[in-house]
Amino acid sequence: MSRAASLRDRLVDEVEASGFGAHGLHVRVGESAAEHRWTADVREEIHSVAKGVSVLAAGMADAEGLLSLDEPISRLAGERTLGRDVARLTLRRLLSMSSGIDLPWSPTLMTDWPDLATEFLSRDSRGRLFQYSNASTYTAMRLLERVVGDVEEYVRPRLLAPLGLDDVAWRRCPLGHVLAGEGLALRTEEMSRIGRLLLDRGVWNGERIVPATVVDAMHSDWVPAGTNEGYERYGLGAWDGPGAAWRLHGAYGQLVIVLEDTVVTVSADDHFGADAFAAAAVRLVEG
Repeated sequence: MSRAASLRDRLVDEVEASGFGAHGLHVRVGESAAEHRWTADVREEIHSVAKGVSVLAAGMADAEGLLSLDEPISRLAGERTLGRDVARLTLRRLLSMSSGIDLPWSPTLMTDWPDLATEFLSRDSRGRLFQYSNASTYTAMRLLERVVGDVEEYVRPRLLAPLGLDDVAWRRCPLGHVLAGEGLALRTEEMSRIGRLLLDRGVWNGERIVPATVVDAMHSDWVPAGTNEGYERYGLGAWDGPGAAWRLHGAYGQLVIVLEDTVVTVSADDHFGADAFAAAAVRLVEG
């Protein structure tokens, strides 16, 4: 039995013993892979795992010299009126949720204002403070559009097609822009391809498609985020933990957990059970 299959079986036992509402599980350990399903193998919304895809999009544009993650966003803001100290912010600050702009998440976030990005940028920055909100990632992608055009069309040949996801459509806001921090639907195995790309630091089937520095920054450019276990630090689209792992984490239990040579990917419908499963998965990976 391969290492991936052995880990998969232990994770399946964990899911069934705990009652975690998993739909699908994919495990990659080194070059071996294994999977298991509890429900039909269909594409499901990956929620905030899409934030990682937004980071990769911005990182590729940086590598192509179209912009810098660390330049002031004033060049990309156009004619918008910017709040106090917002002109000095960078895409890196927006993608790490550390802009200091107070505009929290709500279920009606995309429809509460005529233009969410304009509203976000009009508010003052309070310094390097963390606030987790889709408004920050969405605004970053609206700014990225200024140099790459439509973000979905930009990433399709560069990222989605190499991963075999070129038929994926990114849901859009009422103004027609990608939702950025959500809005992608993938099968569990398809989501695991993002994990494999991260594990290999931006290389896919021997071809570099994302700069290694961008993937590294996802789990090293940490911002203090809170005190709850697994939520103490946030990087570029990713959370630190549990333990020595790092992860992309979407609502209702969509997880891409990276640790050493292992990626554990889960599709689920269990928002409150995800943290306990992630911690158990890390314990099982560590042996």
